[in-house]
Parts: sequence; C-alpha cells; structure tokens
Amino acid sequence: MIKFMGITKENNVTIKSSLNNISLPDYKWYWVDFQEPTNEEISHLADTFHFHPLAIEDCIHRMQRPKLDYYDDYTFYVIHLLQEDEQEISKAELDFFIGENYVVSFHHQPLTEIDQVWNRLAGQEEEGNWDSYYVLYEVFDKIVDSYFPLIYQIEDKLDMLDDNKENKSMNLLMNELFDTRHMLLNIRHTINPMRDLLYRMLNSHHLDGIRERREYFSDIYDHLLKLSEMVLSNRELTSDIRDNYLSLNSHQTNNVMKVLTIITSIFAPLTFIAGIYGMNFENMPELTWKYSYFVTIGFMVVISITMYAWFKKKGWFRS
Repeated sequence: MIKFMGITKENNVTIKSSLNNISLPDYKWYWVDFQEPTNEEISHLADTFHFHPLAIEDCIHRMQRPKLDYYDDYTFYVIHLLQEDEQEISKAELDFFIGENYVVSFHHQPLTEIDQVWNRLAGQEEEGNWDSYYVLYEVFDKIVDSYFPLIYQIEDKLDMLDDNKENKSMNLLMNELFDTRHMLLNIRHTINPMRDLLYRMLNSHHLDGIRERREYFSDIYDHLLKLSEMVLSNRELTSDIRDNYLSLNSHQTNNVMKVLTIITSIFAPLTFIAGIYGMNFENMPELTWKYSYFVTIGFMVVISITMYAWFKKKGWFRS
C-alpha cells in the first residue's frame, strides 16, 4: 500500500492512497509512505524516484543494521523498532529516504509511529511543520520512546523473579531468568546500533537539517544513552539474581548432604557392630551369653547418643 501526502506550489494539500496521476514536480514538499508494498509498488523506488539500487536492495532485504548512507541528492536511513508479540520482543525495520523537499518511508508491516506522525501532519492546517527532518525527528522520537515501556516491563519482571512471592521452583525461575536475559540481549542489539547511528548523525557535516534541529536529535541521543545504561544494569541484575539462585541451591544441597553425612556417621559404627555379630562363627563367646543381645543393643544406643551429642557440640546442626 502506498500513501501520498504533499503540498503543491499553490499551497494546496493533497492526500492520496496511490501515486497514480501525481506529478511530483508540481509539489514543493511531499511524503510517500510504502507500507507492506507489492512488487509493483516497490518498482516505484527505481522508476519514479530513481533511488540507488543498493538502497533499494537494503529496503527489500530486511533487518539491515541501523545505518546512514549519503547519496547525491538524498540520504538513506535504516532504523530499527522493537515490538512485543505474545510476550516476545521482535525487531522491525523502517527505511527513510530524506531529500530536500520530500520524505519516502518504507516498511514491511504497519507501524503505529508512522501512523501517528502521518495523522498529526495531515491534521495541521499550516505548513510550518511540513519538513523532511521534522518527520524524521518525530518518527525517530516515537520509536525511541516506545523502547522505554519494554525496559520497564522487564524491570518489573526481574523484581518478581527476585522476590519469588509465588514460590516457584528453582528450575522454573532459572528458565524465566534466562528468557529475560535473552530479551535484554535482543534489545541491546537494537539500542546500541541506534545510538551509534544518532551519534553519526549529530556529528555529520553533510546533514544541515540535523544541525538545525541539533537540540532535538541530541535529546533522542540522550534517551538512547539512558536506555543503553538501563539494559546494561538489568543484565547485571540478572547475573546477580542467577548467582543468588545458584548460591541458594548450593546452600540447600550442602544442608542435605550434611544431614545425610551425620546419619551415615552415626550408623557406620552400628553397621560395623551388626556386621561382626552377623558372621555367626562358632567360636564367638558372646553368641552364647544370656544377655549379649541386650548389652549389644544398649552399647549401640550409647554410641548413637554420644555421637549425636558430639556433633551438636561441634555445631553441625546449625543452618
């Protein structure tokens, strides 16, 4: 689907759902949005706008790294978005061709950020904001702002994992924790390249539109720095929680082993005595003694009580 929005040289606003019967030289500024385009619609990139084949190829082949490419009379941008789908975070790509008097956006799925800026621009009566880098800034800003709710959700989830008020099993907690670490890794692989892209844009000497709005794009860059720090701190938090789980599991295992060791230590001499008198040799005088059974049992009880008291004195029963 193609959407067209433009302002003619007579200051008339035109909004259409295709490029049919549109003469681009008649417009002093326009924005063309390619959303889930067909192959026929994609051909407009080369036939109508005459964009470079490499830029068109980057649009068609998804998930290019966020980047900025300079061409003769336009600049090509690749921007990444994060979308939450069924408790999973997926990436989406948005491509921009920014010229002096036009914007061409290209994406393979509907994007709320594009629709919001489009509707805002279409609802304005004045043409003050009909500017290419205004559109780029507004879309960029909304994309970066959409990252924050995802990070906040992950922080809330980490708090729940740390508290474990539902008394989940250790295996379930570890699985959820590693899923969260994987989500943070995906977010980091999006935010850091976007941060590098903004840094390059702010320090470029070829982008007059960026320099004129430097304070606005610098604000987006500051947000990306904050997001990068949040992702890093949350990944460190997951490492701390993981180490705490492993330490707790090791502590519980040690307590179980300690109890088993105490039981084994107490029964070892009893087993030794029972083994001796279970051999049934003929020349064992204790076998014919009238009170040998009761004396042996009493001796085993004394040994058990003595060893229990000694272990308790040594503090083996302390947690």
